[in-house]
Amino acid sequence: MLKGSSLNHGGKTNGYSVPNPQSQASVIGQALKEYDVDPRHISYLEAHGTGTKLGDPIEIAALTQTFRQSTSENQFCLIGSAKSNIGHAESAAGIAGLTKVLLQMKHRQIVPSLHSSVLNPHIDFEKTPFVVNQTLRQWEQPEVNGRRLPRIAGLSSFGAGGSNAHMIVEEYVPSAALPEFQGGSAPAVILLSARTPEQLNQKIHDLLAFVRKQENAVDLYSMAYTLQVGREVMEERFGLIVNSVEQLVERLQAYLDGEQYVEDCYQGQAKRGDEAVSLFNTDADLQETIDKWIASRRLSRVL
Repeated sequence: MLKGSSLNHGGKTNGYSVPNPQSQASVIGQALKEYDVDPRHISYLEAHGTGTKLGDPIEIAALTQTFRQSTSENQFCLIGSAKSNIGHAESAAGIAGLTKVLLQMKHRQIVPSLHSSVLNPHIDFEKTPFVVNQTLRQWEQPEVNGRRLPRIAGLSSFGAGGSNAHMIVEEYVPSAALPEFQGGSAPAVILLSARTPEQLNQKIHDLLAFVRKQENAVDLYSMAYTLQVGREVMEERFGLIVNSVEQLVERLQAYLDGEQYVEDCYQGQAKRGDEAVSLFNTDADLQETIDKWIASRRLSRVL
């Protein structure tokens, strides 16, 4: 998950491509402080890392200055740059670095920075918190003061002209499943929406293909939760109540096959129900009714 981010500008320097170390340190420190992240807990740093004699020492100096405010330890944080693999992607460099961080978290591995066997002679890495990663290795969860921590990465992106950005990304650690959901004893509400009927139909196709491809790896309740709270609300709506992944596949396929009646399957357009929705949102008695439906798990009424 994105833990935090910050932006600033370096102001006037000796040249368009010359970075400002104070501004870089400031943007990193701002992200750490605002989102209450201890630098000692960061186990990987995706650097801007252009591989230049001037830029890299300034970046490492800014990072070290910021980390030193919380820890005097050296070489506990692996560091790398996607630019050693793909070159400088200019305006896409930041998103390339973020993509690399997310893929590393997904696979729990840290890839090597290529062409880095000879390190920059202007940087004494042994006196910094950082180690340039040169081999493919497992990304282990760091242990600090006897406590196992989630994998946290910092990501720096510094644009020519003085724009500085820093992001902090933390791996998602799932919480324990709710007791009433264990064993599939509770129904799940699966929601989809789209701008047009054609796009909604495509989304239903996509969901069915995804579930079939994952076979037994789908967590029905996690997927239901994400579709309920993590989606953009659009005009065309579709919903299902199911008790298992197998039932979800069956009902999605039945709907796509054009069956006239599919149990606990609902479709509609938001515009057609604008007045009713407004009434439910403003009338206290009706809102109380919805709360009772949810409490008693009368999900078909809610849907």
